[in-house]
Amino acid sequence: MADDQFAGRGQQNAVWYSQPGKNLTFSLSLNPTFLPVVDQFMLNMMICNALRSALCTVTSENILFKWPNDLYFKGKKLGGILIENMLAGSKYKVAIVGIGINVNQLEFSGLLADRAVSLGQILQQDVNLIQLLAEICSQIESGYLKLRSNTYSDLRERYLEGLYQFNEIARYRQGNAVFEAKLIDVTKQGQLVLEKHGQPFYYNFKEIEFLTTTP
Repeated sequence: MADDQFAGRGQQNAVWYSQPGKNLTFSLSLNPTFLPVVDQFMLNMMICNALRSALCTVTSENILFKWPNDLYFKGKKLGGILIENMLAGSKYKVAIVGIGINVNQLEFSGLLADRAVSLGQILQQDVNLIQLLAEICSQIESGYLKLRSNTYSDLRERYLEGLYQFNEIARYRQGNAVFEAKLIDVTKQGQLVLEKHGQPFYYNFKEIEFLTTTP
């Protein structure tokens, strides 16, 4: 856990900024050797579900996660997840789960001013960082044990329930093309499924961009 994070990373070397002593920035080391490598997105879904459940203990507001790994509240980023998998051949060796959540930071500078939000802003009060961390770890442990025992029967259902823009028509960008589509699914391997003109189209990470403002 970092109290003052100065080199935080997101997906594809994006930078994560955090005000010292105000937020949760931590990493967990997991050993999901029981999970086939082709099913590694199940770990992502479990972490997302666990974070959403933990945050629901401090707020009744609807916290969602934007595919594949961002926590969102009313179109603004509340947190992010970065899972780095280390493999031994075709098997899991270890998974490092990095998590950053805006908790008590009330001001964001530059472009983040309109794009980021914190629990403190949502609740208009401070949240106990250690208690929230304990709840998150408890929820992750519970989900992890279900994965390991193959008893997480509603994993995907819960993930889709908390998915940002699920079953909604929204605007996206692929390359230079902007289009409208409905988010209808996420595959077991983690591909985003959008419906355009009645047909499903499949997208891998970084192939598609969510648009929330007029281009």
